[in-house]
Amino acid sequence: MTAVSPRRALITLVLVLLLAAAVAPGIVQAETPRRGGILLCVIGADPPSLDPHQESTFANIELVAPLYSTLLQLDPQDETKIIGDAASSWKISSDGLTYTFALHPNIKFHDGSTMTSADVKASYEKIINPPKGTRSIRRNAYVAVGSIETPDPTTVVFKLKFPSASLLANLASPWNVIYPKKYLDQDPNYFKTHVVGSGPFKFKSYTRGSTFEGERNPDYFVKGRPYLDGYKFFISTETSVRAAAVRSGRAYIEFRDLPVAEVEAIKKQLGDKVTVQEGSATGFWGIAVNNTVKPLDDVRVRKALTLALDRYTGAKVLYPLTGLGVVGGLMRPGSQWAISDADLGQLPGFWHDAEKSRAEARKLLAEAGYPNGGLKLTLKNRNVRLPYQDFAVYIIQEWRKVGIEVTNRPLETAAWYSDCRDKGAFELCVAPRVEFMDDPDNFLRAYVPGDAQNWGRFVDKSLEDLFERQARTLDPVARKKLVIEMNKVVLQHAYYMPGLWWTRRVVHWSKVHGFKTHSNHYSNQKLQDVWLSED
Repeated sequence: MTAVSPRRALITLVLVLLLAAAVAPGIVQAETPRRGGILLCVIGADPPSLDPHQESTFANIELVAPLYSTLLQLDPQDETKIIGDAASSWKISSDGLTYTFALHPNIKFHDGSTMTSADVKASYEKIINPPKGTRSIRRNAYVAVGSIETPDPTTVVFKLKFPSASLLANLASPWNVIYPKKYLDQDPNYFKTHVVGSGPFKFKSYTRGSTFEGERNPDYFVKGRPYLDGYKFFISTETSVRAAAVRSGRAYIEFRDLPVAEVEAIKKQLGDKVTVQEGSATGFWGIAVNNTVKPLDDVRVRKALTLALDRYTGAKVLYPLTGLGVVGGLMRPGSQWAISDADLGQLPGFWHDAEKSRAEARKLLAEAGYPNGGLKLTLKNRNVRLPYQDFAVYIIQEWRKVGIEVTNRPLETAAWYSDCRDKGAFELCVAPRVEFMDDPDNFLRAYVPGDAQNWGRFVDKSLEDLFERQARTLDPVARKKLVIEMNKVVLQHAYYMPGLWWTRRVVHWSKVHGFKTHSNHYSNQKLQDVWLSED
């Protein structure tokens, strides 16, 4: 090996540094966010209301998340990390019963008023103890909270009744936006039709069924953000219309999902002008069963309905069309809380022998008074093609194989929520479970009696007990056992029927920078770090 003289080494180092200096400006310039421009987007539905506290649909949060701040948030670039938003810092007491948050000073709401701890408290009180006439979708995620205190204008203290393994993560929920207290005092439903936030963008306009727009907030408390001048959503329930908008450049992104065929067609036409981000999603599509109406109050009928569904074949058929392609229980397959394949395969509707399942379904129907078929039901559904309508077509065909005739009835989003969630005016309803993270408090609250997400209106006190116990259990191994037990109770009684878990594909023009998809279409929607490069 030939030795290199110190002089030659020095000359080489200087040349390397000079070369780096010549190249670096171009690299830095390419990565430096460009200011200005309007992010053009497409979305598949109008929201039932504008209040994230009372809604659980992408049609709400994708539109309004950029207008609000939350106490905490999931890191836009790494959803496994929790970072501050309105909170600049926090500490947890050694006994796990006191969470103290310091707020950024001088956060301004869009009406010019200053955010204080009183606004944070009022917003969370609305979630945890909803006033009469309001709905709280997520209050069971905060069963550990005993009280909220505000010792000074920039300090908020959550006092817990018992330690919680999930509280900090649930305080990072994108749905828990902070409202000005004065409007909540006037009308707790004020934000169903109004927007007054403190986020990176301000509300500009909304034409139902057409467009929703936000404009840059010049007083945003995060220095230098946002980069965009604004954002604009075009609203269409038609998948082909949204795909065409992305393909033509009339929209730069569809945040939720597009079918594989549409994504491949866009990629083939546009090449590296577009980018596709894909990953396993924290959500599945299933069927809510109204346990309060006949004959669905009969467990034999409910079991027959779930036994009739060949989910394993459905995964192969539906994945290319909808992204629904993974069989699992009530928690995401592959996550730390998932039920094992062996345990799942013992439960009705998840046997690998489809003919054996159908034979058992026919037997149960005969015992319930339908020996030769003849059971007719209506499935209420959302008038959004992807994946609601394609999913419905498959499961209706499956039910027909055991003599159950089901009629698909698509409804506009607000009417679908009203009938299925609010009124219980349905027999069967396509009802997805999509959450912003893999957390049992979020996913399993839907099976607690009286919860707003318990669309099936079933009452099983054992589920209430299991939920409370898992929420209090800090040991993950012991907690998982309780989570699995909840799976078994729900699925054995067919209180609710999970269908298939979702894989999400987001296609966007490559000139959209600073956006990283999370495992759901709820978190990382504030757009504060998104910027557009030149065409």
